Amino acid sequence: MDKADAKALVTLLGIELPVIQAPMAGATTPAMVAAVSNAGGLGSLPSGLYSPDQFAAAIEQVRAATCRPIAVNLLCHRASPDDPVRQQAWRQRLAAYYVEAGLDPAMPVPSGGRAPFDEALCEVVEHYRPEVASFHFGLPDPALLERVRRVGAKLISSATTVAEARWLEARGVDAVIAMGAEAGGHRGNFLSDDMNMQLGTFALVPQIVDAVSVPVIAAGGISDQRGVRAAFALGASAVQVGTAYLFTPEAGIAPVYRQALTEGKGTALTNVFTGRPARGIVNRLMSELGLMSDLAPPYPTAASLVGPLRAAAEAAGRGDYSPLWAGQAFPLAKPMPAAALTRWLAAAIAEEGGEDAADRAS
Repeated sequence: MDKADAKALVTLLGIELPVIQAPMAGATTPAMVAAVSNAGGLGSLPSGLYSPDQFAAAIEQVRAATCRPIAVNLLCHRASPDDPVRQQAWRQRLAAYYVEAGLDPAMPVPSGGRAPFDEALCEVVEHYRPEVASFHFGLPDPALLERVRRVGAKLISSATTVAEARWLEARGVDAVIAMGAEAGGHRGNFLSDDMNMQLGTFALVPQIVDAVSVPVIAAGGISDQRGVRAAFALGASAVQVGTAYLFTPEAGIAPVYRQALTEGKGTALTNVFTGRPARGIVNRLMSELGLMSDLAPPYPTAASLVGPLRAAAEAAGRGDYSPLWAGQAFPLAKPMPAAALTRWLAAAIAEEGGEDAADRAS
């Protein structure tokens, strides 16, 4: 790590500690975001499962709890057209699970899902003017991107390959998140759907550092201080940590999710929950349908038919159909409050960064 690069990034983002809490839709709460930012890191609020009004209300909760910089995370996938044939095939594949759960396989299901960044969400961003905007699945249309830039937000986005990192730099991002294959949740890939080409964090980070001139943020497989040190040794200027924050009391996850995190089962990439590859703890649905199903409708529409099964199972205390997103290093995480976790992770760098860094992490 070039210490000047790390200092430049925290200065750019207006934070004190080079730790970014990953935005995790459904798990990140406004309380978590505020706690991380108040500790000196960068709290990140995901927009994906919110309506525009809900997103605005969540930002207001964060702003009421912290005056420090925050990030909002915006999804850049393209909405999938309706595919009744694919949906019917998916319904038939899940029918036996519905019957087992005492549900009608023909029951209507809501069509909700993760909303892509659009005009309505952009108006929320323009109104609340977050200090940082992070993007997943590439970048939005140039007109929307320029509107976000005009509010003064620094722009960061996930890259899962060197080619994606170069693509992002060419379009003016301020920093690139190098998202390794170890990371939990949805892959951020956008130039290729080939999961065989996805590199691990500690192979990807130095290659992206060598390929771009903007700061690089390491993400994936970082749940303790050893991971932080490794990321910085390979040239990262900050780390983005997600799964470790699931162990904090601020995480808004179901009891079955917390239980799964304590059991230490392995993780795998799967598309059976949403239609897009994402890493989670292996459970019944993944084991029985196969990790990657050709029947799963496009992201995020597959989630609609899984939803009733998930709700019924969770009510019975089981996570058979729940997307238990987690990175490969989740057994290394330590339960603690979000603020303490932020400072503890940053302390790994303070140990090597001199008195100023140590003061910031204390």
